[in-house]
Amino acid sequence: MDKYIQTLVKNVRTKLDEWFNQQENIQLEDLYRFLHSIAGTAATIGFDEAGEAAKALMLQLETVEDPEWTQAKLKDFLYPLISVFYYQDVNEDIEDLKNAVNTEQKLILMIDEDTSFLMMMKEELEKNNWVVMSVANPDRTIQSYYDFHPDCVMINISNNDSIGIKNYLQLKDNMRKKFIPTIMMSQDNAKEIRLKAYQLGADDFIHKTMDMDELTIRINRQLERKQELDALIMIDNLTNVYNRNYLHHLYSQLIHHRKQSRHNFSIAMVNIDDFKAINDTNSHVTGDYVLQTFANHMKKGLSVHDVIIRYGGDVFIFLLPESTADQAKEVLDILLEEFATIPFEYGKHHFICTFSAGVVEVEENDEDLIKNIEMAEAALHQAKANGKKQVRLVQREQLPSLPKHLHIGIVDDDPIIRTMLEELVHKSKITDGYSLDIQTFTNGMEFLESEWHKRSEDPYLIVLDGMMPRMDGIEVLQNVREYRDQDKYTVIMLTSRKSDRDIARALTLGADDYITKPFKLLELETRIGHLIKRMK
Repeated sequence: MDKYIQTLVKNVRTKLDEWFNQQENIQLEDLYRFLHSIAGTAATIGFDEAGEAAKALMLQLETVEDPEWTQAKLKDFLYPLISVFYYQDVNEDIEDLKNAVNTEQKLILMIDEDTSFLMMMKEELEKNNWVVMSVANPDRTIQSYYDFHPDCVMINISNNDSIGIKNYLQLKDNMRKKFIPTIMMSQDNAKEIRLKAYQLGADDFIHKTMDMDELTIRINRQLERKQELDALIMIDNLTNVYNRNYLHHLYSQLIHHRKQSRHNFSIAMVNIDDFKAINDTNSHVTGDYVLQTFANHMKKGLSVHDVIIRYGGDVFIFLLPESTADQAKEVLDILLEEFATIPFEYGKHHFICTFSAGVVEVEENDEDLIKNIEMAEAALHQAKANGKKQVRLVQREQLPSLPKHLHIGIVDDDPIIRTMLEELVHKSKITDGYSLDIQTFTNGMEFLESEWHKRSEDPYLIVLDGMMPRMDGIEVLQNVREYRDQDKYTVIMLTSRKSDRDIARALTLGADDYITKPFKLLELETRIGHLIKRMK
């Protein structure tokens, strides 16, 4: 970047930082003077896009009578200018952002304590339009697997059984049931290592010095095989109920039957209460047992005509032909009361489980599956918000109902980055349907001292800059991972390309993902989309 443009960008950052952090409102004449200065300087040094943006905003100010501006109003007003400076920094064409974000990319979970290898592989494999989530801390292997629902797992193996391998053995049965391929990697290409990998259940073994083109083909072969198997499988192997792939087919059949029989037809969305806490407090193996017990209990209590579908995680869809909404609620209330008496245990810890549900009756003039599921989900959210352990009916006259809450913290000392990220989250399709709670922080200490993220047990997504004054991102991450409720925080680090040591440290401390500056907003949006999908 030209040194004169660099100086202008620095001066703009300084002024924005001052305005966005002061308590007093900003005066109209100060804002006009600021824009006038940018317009003149930008034209002189050849930064024409900034000059034109500043002039356009000055024209808008000519019709403004309010002499004072709040920080929020100022941020919205200056966004077109701030975006010009941001794209100058990353050299990104604004038109690129018109492309749709893709959160359906194949996700590879890579587990290795060698952070340098993780960083290299992540950079290379993501050139194939895959998302790679790196785990350097073996203690987070199980949590990451259940959170990210990977399409493929790649894990390091050596003569010395690592914690990562021991954790993999706990996941092996679950992975087999879901047909998730395992690729084991090693720096050692000795025969005994290769045999050990296959004995442990690996679908493939790679030597870490393998040619990247060959590695890419072998990974892609495993991903394609899984996709083909997924398309063929109708039954969820963990719970032995139908899986989501079969939902549309079953629904079409039941709608056709309803038109012939003229019977009522209801849909319920059912969710086990506090399931994440069950996993965190006990174990994911215990969580799997809870899901199996729940499914078995429901199958025994429902009619032979009723259908249960595992929609995802701990969420189930019930298709209830020949049932009005009131009849469906009556049955589910009984099943809830019975389920709440089933004892579970993990070690010396004994506990019970409950569920919440939302029910909608499918009307003849409104049979769209997605719309009816959304209405059932809205009623489910009302049940959750009203204390859980209950079944709620859709009140069509009260729609739209309570949206899901999404808490996002942006911790960065750069006012341009903060503004761009806040705007990205607000406008992105990945946050459609959510009630957004976004907070920005200028440094790590300000974030740690804030009560904002301590007042709720809800999950929080934190976008954390690595280099900041007072306390850098690594120190913040270290503090967060020492919290008793640290599992509620999903952290994506923003790092410099020259800070490999910081990336390695972040992965070791349990960062969920990282992206290097300068980054394209579309890439960050995709990564945030994947992280939001894992949050409950």
